[in-house]
Amino acid sequence: MQGFSNVEKLFSLINETAEIIKNEMNCTYIEAVANTGENLFHGTAVQDSISEITSKKLNNIYRTFHLDHYSNEEIRRAFQLAVLKGLKEDNQQIHQMTPDSVCILLGYLVQKFFQDEKNLMILDPAVGSGNLLSAVLNQLEAKQVESIGIDINDLLVKIAYVNANLQKHSIDFYNQDSLKNLFIDPVDAVVCDLPVGYYPDHDVAKHFELKADEGHSYAHHLFIEQSIRYTKEGGYLFFLIPNHLFETPEAPKLNRYLKENTVIQGLLQLPRSMFKSENSRKSIFILQKKGEGIVPPKRVMLVDLPKFSNKKALASIMDQIDEWVRTNK
Repeated sequence: MQGFSNVEKLFSLINETAEIIKNEMNCTYIEAVANTGENLFHGTAVQDSISEITSKKLNNIYRTFHLDHYSNEEIRRAFQLAVLKGLKEDNQQIHQMTPDSVCILLGYLVQKFFQDEKNLMILDPAVGSGNLLSAVLNQLEAKQVESIGIDINDLLVKIAYVNANLQKHSIDFYNQDSLKNLFIDPVDAVVCDLPVGYYPDHDVAKHFELKADEGHSYAHHLFIEQSIRYTKEGGYLFFLIPNHLFETPEAPKLNRYLKENTVIQGLLQLPRSMFKSENSRKSIFILQKKGEGIVPPKRVMLVDLPKFSNKKALASIMDQIDEWVRTNK
């Protein structure tokens, strides 16, 4: 495979072995990706249901994989490609992955806001396959970081777990409903691509201030409240939000809650070119939980991001963000 990048080589290996496992175990492609990721970590096929012939075939391929030949970002991106293929094949549109450029930008922002801290605890309450969280961690390699990832989808949690092991990240995963009680300590930071939609469990929703007065509550509102609950005073929250977040009938209640509990630090509107329609556009919303000694910034960071392909314009925006952090944090 001379001439191919490391990401392409690793994706090819993951894809080839996943297809073999998929056919052997009669499972979905994305389940096979989780299984082959586990095998890569152990260096051998560990599934009991695989025949001896197939096991030998897989192990011959796994022997060509050397973990120390790949960077964390190369591993993350290769797995991202495989997971995207699996989600598409299985038509799991509900589990759309955060775009790679957004993951990297979020990691950059977390690094900037915590540039003076050496130790961090980070939570992603909708961790999915772990792509966003691991992208953030890959930009914090100079720090001692512990992380928590929570998701209700057991298959995605397995993929996230395997991905984290291969990247040697210290992440505790919980396979549960993130809006129920969490047995975790408060964290320094939350990163989350908010699940947008309605939350069906009224018994759980009734314990939230942001529950709907009638009918189903907005899941993304409840995720915001839950994240704030489990953030330390002075901690930061980095959300990927729908642009229409403050245009719904429940928006006044959300506004009041945020004013009472947080300080708004920034709103970065993502480029129009990233989205199929105006209604599907998203932004990065940065909050700080109120606490003793916490004061609002001199001005909120408001940014309308250019196309990520426009490197000159993007570099100018990064300079503006650096200057904002220097003068406001």
